[in-house]
Amino acid sequence: MSELQPEDAKLVTLSRSARARTGAAEGAAVRDTDGRTYVAASVALPSLKLSALQAAVAAAVSSGVEGLEAAAIVSEGDAVESDGLAAVRDLTPSAPVHLAGPDGSLRTTV
Repeated sequence: MSELQPEDAKLVTLSRSARARTGAAEGAAVRDTDGRTYVAASVALPSLKLSALQAAVAAAVSSGVEGLEAAAIVSEGDAVESDGLAAVRDLTPSAPVHLAGPDGSLRTTV
């Protein structure tokens, strides 16, 4: 697995921080086309369930973002969950989505 560019590595760091701060199953971060980042953790309420990646995309969209440069998710999972990936693809079909383990090691990019 190749190393991430510094700006994408920053997304992994922010994702790890969100996950650790909240004790959530996942943390995610997205970078918009202006270089701003949006960070979120997974949400598990009785009335609302969002993956971390869905929540990060929702935060970006609610701020007026129309496109993404890249996204990262930190999770125990072996694959990027499909609903979060679909949310990224809704904005920018070609944006890379990096999946890292809890230790920050890159597992895959889709």
